Amino acid sequence: MAAVDDLQFQEFDDAENLLAANRDATTISIGDPSGNPKKQRRVAGATPREEDDDLLGNDDSDKTELLAGQKKSAPFWTFEYYQTFFDVETHQVLDRIKGSILPWPGKNFVRLYIRSNPDLYGPFWICATLVFAIAISGNISSFLVHLGLPQYHYVPEFRKVTIAATAIYSYAWLVPLALWGFLMWRNSKVMNLVSYSFLEIVCVYGYSLFIYIPAAVLWIIPSEPVRWISIVIAMCLSGSVLVMTFWPAVRDDHRRIAIATVSAIAVLHVLLAVGCKEYFFDSRGAEHPTSAPTTANKIPPNTKKQ
Repeated sequence: MAAVDDLQFQEFDDAENLLAANRDATTISIGDPSGNPKKQRRVAGATPREEDDDLLGNDDSDKTELLAGQKKSAPFWTFEYYQTFFDVETHQVLDRIKGSILPWPGKNFVRLYIRSNPDLYGPFWICATLVFAIAISGNISSFLVHLGLPQYHYVPEFRKVTIAATAIYSYAWLVPLALWGFLMWRNSKVMNLVSYSFLEIVCVYGYSLFIYIPAAVLWIIPSEPVRWISIVIAMCLSGSVLVMTFWPAVRDDHRRIAIATVSAIAVLHVLLAVGCKEYFFDSRGAEHPTSAPTTANKIPPNTKKQ
């Protein structure tokens, strides 16, 4: 009977009572071996590079990619596949617009706003709005410059819409495509580089163009100082978003390559802004718009009979 009693289940006291009875007892806590210890070590002795890695979201990038793959599991030729790219809430779009207008040092735009749910809704409509803003503002600016000239007849320049659309959408799609391919190539050459998906890069470029919409409206004012001040402010705010986003992706590469990559991003950004301003809002041709007609009018007609 004693052996049978030994085989019966017994109730043990709580851990607090056992520790109170034996102060020298050793306890082992069984938990998630991959979660909390890693976070605790970061909090205890975090370095600037580790803080940047946390900000970029390297730990949960694999989970994000898996979730993104589950969300976009439909075949690419179906409407449902592309519908997921436009599945975004209004408050998310507004937050991303605010983040592109007011960039903060040390804050990664992809990690804070894009990575949870990258979309094409915001970039598409921002580019479309910018195209019409530049084209319409350019026509209005040309009208105001030539207003009051007796020989001027206003004719809407619809070709400006086509040219603006080609320039804006080419920049918003081809440049991210080239940058994504370059980052993928460098990631295969150099390990531990931060990687961005093509959709994330398109989001960054698309939302970074929002600041040019109010700037294009200000370009209607026929004053070169006002135009240049607005374009410089827009370039600084928008360019800083791009530089702060893509610098962590190339900083671990060779220093010359990293600096050349960031410089190319900034130069292409400046070329787009300055090119649009000079082409659509160039008022130098209106400084002496009546010189040729006036000279022609001064030539007396030859009415003498031979």
